[in-house]
Amino acid sequence: MSSKKLDREFEKAVEFMNSYHDPLPADLLLRLYAYYKKATRSEAPPGSRRAIINAFKTNALFQAGQISEKQAKKKYTKLVSTYFNEDFKAENDA
Repeated sequence: MSSKKLDREFEKAVEFMNSYHDPLPADLLLRLYAYYKKATRSEAPPGSRRAIINAFKTNALFQAGQISEKQAKKKYTKLVSTYFNEDFKAENDA
C-alpha cells in the first residue's frame, strides 16, 4: 500500500473514531490510543488527571512496542475496520 493511501485510510479511521460517541471497551480504546500515539510520533506523556488512567495508557504504549509510524497506522486502521466491520469500510478491505 502506498504511503498516501495509508495516510488517507488512517485519517479516515481517525475521523470515524472521533465522530463515534457510543461507549467502547477500555481495551479497544487503549490499543487505539497507543497506535495513534505511535502513528503520529507523539512524544507527549499521557495527560489524564487520574493517575490510574495514565498508568493504563503508559502500559498500552509499552505493549505496542517499538513499531514504526507505518505499522502503527496499519494496525490502527485494521483495528477500526475489524471492530466496526460494516460501519467502517477501509479501502484495503474492500
